[in-house]
Amino acid sequence: MPRARHGNAVSTTRRGWLGAIGSAALLAADAQAGSAAAPIVQPTSPTPAAFMEVALAMRRQAEQAGDQAFGAVLVLENRIVGLGPSAVVTARDPTAHAEIQAIRDAARRLQRRELAAAVLYSTSRPCAMCEAAAYWAGIGRMIHGSALSDAGAPRLGRC
Repeated sequence: MPRARHGNAVSTTRRGWLGAIGSAALLAADAQAGSAAAPIVQPTSPTPAAFMEVALAMRRQAEQAGDQAFGAVLVLENRIVGLGPSAVVTARDPTAHAEIQAIRDAARRLQRRELAAAVLYSTSRPCAMCEAAAYWAGIGRMIHGSALSDAGAPRLGRC
């Protein structure tokens, strides 16, 4: 059964962003999915829990923009390389799910389409479309939810 989903970038002030994520301020305030110029501030400790906290911050950013409550980040070699707040509503794009936004952002930043060995952290289990996008990007693993559930390598045709 299909799920409603996510993904947009919004511009916020540094103070508003930092207030939204509190002391776990891990990202540049004005970082936008789709803005390759904005640097990604990395967690002080590159752990799965820290990466999920950033995905949760992306979810809060999407909610504050009036979008669906989903967020994702893409991690390669213990560094966040892509950010993905949901933009389905605000961009009027049914494919702008958080996971796809993070994949697109990473591909732009790294200037490549192949993201082998990357790990996708998302606030919920990726839908079939997002899992297929992760598969085609060569992503190695998907982690979802605050319990850090390991969904393994992406596959095609999951229902």
